[in-house]
Amino acid sequence: MGLDKVNKKEKLITGIDIGSYAIKVCHLKRVGDTFKIESIGSAALPQGAVEDGILQDPLEVSKVLSSLMKNLKINNKKIGISISGYSVIVKKINLEQMSDEELSEYIKSEAEQYIPFDIDEVYIDFQKLPPRNNIADRCDVMLVAAKKEVVNDYLEMLKGLKLNTVLVDVDGFALENIWETVSRRSENVALVDIGASKMNINILSSGVSVLARDVAAGSGQLTDRIVSSIGIEYEDAENIKLGIAPPGEHQAAVENIFNKTSTQWVFEIKKAIDLYQANNPDRPLQAIILSGGGSKVVGFKEYLARETELEVVAFNPFETMSYDRNKLDERYLAGVAPEMAIAAGLAIRSASF
Repeated sequence: MGLDKVNKKEKLITGIDIGSYAIKVCHLKRVGDTFKIESIGSAALPQGAVEDGILQDPLEVSKVLSSLMKNLKINNKKIGISISGYSVIVKKINLEQMSDEELSEYIKSEAEQYIPFDIDEVYIDFQKLPPRNNIADRCDVMLVAAKKEVVNDYLEMLKGLKLNTVLVDVDGFALENIWETVSRRSENVALVDIGASKMNINILSSGVSVLARDVAAGSGQLTDRIVSSIGIEYEDAENIKLGIAPPGEHQAAVENIFNKTSTQWVFEIKKAIDLYQANNPDRPLQAIILSGGGSKVVGFKEYLARETELEVVAFNPFETMSYDRNKLDERYLAGVAPEMAIAAGLAIRSASF
């Protein structure tokens, strides 16, 4: 796992975000105090190859990733991936103040009471959070547990491609890293990344993650419902979802699907925000930072802003980065930026592990 922040002086890893719909790859170069985009790209996965963050068809995923890396001409074999879904638990716990050595021993011996998995079946990592409210005798700790079987399947598949996996992170923390690095803002925000099959929510208060969760809801639901409801091809449904093509005679049916699905997404986001606000009444949220392919669903950003009465920012992780305009098209970059946030959050990490 990797919860530490970016090291500004080192060469960087290649970030690989393996979702249920597509693989996203991002390779950056540090230039002074910012970054230059070396290569970015994505490739669709066969349906069912990855489900709920679990590798179901390693051979197919391997083929797609190998082809994508070759097409992008990426030679950097030090890579980072992130995981999410039911096989990962992220939990904030409050403990008595103790030294780092004592904390490490405590987590090893007592972690099982905080996670719903057999302790021998998971990798565990933790990070002590900065003290709050001048309570000297207590400390907050972010605890992460990931099923070994799930992580090892990814590592084995990547090793078969002769890739050296130096970092296994969690989607929500990769998102946090890229937001803090690019925005350099420290107000209280909810980072919300909507993928094809899951939504990552990570709430930051004064630059510290205080609530992180995955929700089994994503933009693939919307496409599937359009396909099954009005009987059109998957690609046509995708175009309607993104506002590229009009729904025509199916306007009423599509609006109904949009309303039901968007309402479910907003409900999950508001549930997390309400929990945060209940525990932090003196630190209200300033904004929701929206990313992921689902963030491009036509009208959703505005709907979320109305329902939450918060500013909703469409996050572009590449906004402050330079790139070779002969290699990368500006419109392409703007189009893929929302779903590249997690891959970019991995790609800003040091290769010196």
